[in-house]
Amino acid sequence: MTDHDPTGRRSFLKYSGALGAAAALSTSLSACSSGPKSTNDTGGGGGKGGGSSLTAVIGYGNDGSWDPTQTASAFCMAGNQHIYEGLLDTDPITREPYAALATKIPSDAELASTSWKFTLRAGATWHDGKPVTADDVVFVFDRILDPGTQSLAKGFFESWLKEVRKTGDDSVELVLKFPFPDGAARLTLAKIMPKHVFSKPGAWDEATKGKAVGSGPYRQTSHQPKTNTTFEAFDAYNGPRKPSFRKMNWLTIVDAAPRVAKISGGSADAQIADNIPYANIGQLKKGGLTVEGGAGMNNLFLMFNTAHKPFDDVRVRQALHYAIDKQKMIEVALRGHGKAASSFLNEGNPDHRPAKTVYDYDPGKAKKLLKEAGVSGLTVTLTSNNVSWIVDCLPTIKASWDAIGVKTTLDPQETTAVFTKLDQKKDYQIVAAASNPNQFGLDADLIMHYNYGPQNVWMGYARWAGNSDAKHLFKLMDQATQEPDPAKKKAMIQEYIDIVAEQAVLYPVVHNELMTAWDPKKITGVRAQPYPGINVLQAKPA
Repeated sequence: MTDHDPTGRRSFLKYSGALGAAAALSTSLSACSSGPKSTNDTGGGGGKGGGSSLTAVIGYGNDGSWDPTQTASAFCMAGNQHIYEGLLDTDPITREPYAALATKIPSDAELASTSWKFTLRAGATWHDGKPVTADDVVFVFDRILDPGTQSLAKGFFESWLKEVRKTGDDSVELVLKFPFPDGAARLTLAKIMPKHVFSKPGAWDEATKGKAVGSGPYRQTSHQPKTNTTFEAFDAYNGPRKPSFRKMNWLTIVDAAPRVAKISGGSADAQIADNIPYANIGQLKKGGLTVEGGAGMNNLFLMFNTAHKPFDDVRVRQALHYAIDKQKMIEVALRGHGKAASSFLNEGNPDHRPAKTVYDYDPGKAKKLLKEAGVSGLTVTLTSNNVSWIVDCLPTIKASWDAIGVKTTLDPQETTAVFTKLDQKKDYQIVAAASNPNQFGLDADLIMHYNYGPQNVWMGYARWAGNSDAKHLFKLMDQATQEPDPAKKKAMIQEYIDIVAEQAVLYPVVHNELMTAWDPKKITGVRAQPYPGINVLQAKPA
């Protein structure tokens, strides 16, 4: 997974894309450089939380946006899962909804209607001691649905949610545009935030920079960008998933070697780490650690600038996909922890089936397509972010393209540099990076809208939204969203995924497995996630 978070930059506001903030691409900011310290002590009593402390190592930057309505940052989203609550939240593995700030999950009959009613949990309080009210719920959804405010969360709600009404001091009604049962699991993406804190002038900028005040089991106690973020158990929390640790210190260490060193050997001072390099799995297991993987949507994708010839020609895009020796990439770079993409969705997704166009390794077909497109002597620069596993995959791409006569230059850069150029609409040819929509959920409608849509920032980066094929695709996507019959909806989604595969504007090359390591003598109940970050709401000290 990557951890690009363009939502935290003012340049994002140039885009009208409801999913504009959705780029979740790997940060390569050095974890060794220290940023300015900002504390966020909200008052409120610290918790005992079982009396133990946890040190975690996260392989992504903590200096992205912490605004829950905006962020796609792996570190910040994982942290927010412990700080904030939605009306409903979802299990980090099964993604099944459970009642969080709300007292219950809507019944099947309610989910099939256009009115969902919720009562808030009695006694729920913010980390500063003030009570959670219906006004807070309406405040957050008003922001998400506001036509004048562009946010990542808007793209997850505006197509099906009409409005949220206050029906009492501790009750609300969600009014839907049409029945949309899949929306229940999405409510975790609308973290409820205190109106009295974030309605103040400049408060949303403060949220972007790291200010976090929630009602969840842990409160944020300090935040040092590029270094660490600390948490403390919240004594007044009375929800379903209690804190097990008195204090937590999450370190951001993007570079692989120091991240592994923090959790291994006799001097290890961390109990859990995500983003474990494949090359270190054996070493860590021999040292007594548990190392497990989660397979999901994490993928290396190629994105083409369709305004830069010859990448406006679908045959050229297809040729470069057919040319890549994916099995070699999986064996050499991913140490067997990956699968060649047979669809935009990974094979474990319940809506997966092979697309009509599958890019099996076929250099002969690649050469033929280039010839049909009238392209010869092509020279390309492949820009990428420099997260370690992406960089490991690049030599296979270069060798594959060189072999069909496409002279290839690799240009790995820090993620912020890559996406600043894209935000500024500077020219490029092809970008290789990673993405993982699973951090938002599993439903195919959400995943595909995360990447494709008429006002989506990815389509802005690819310069493709105005294409006639794109307009046809977006129309089919809207029709599928509103289809009430699950079987018909699945078929419609598969139909437009075939178009996405054929067009290959932004398309995965391989899906890979994300590895998490922990010390079973110090922490139990951990489940490896198929997306970046950690969730320790069900873990306990050993």
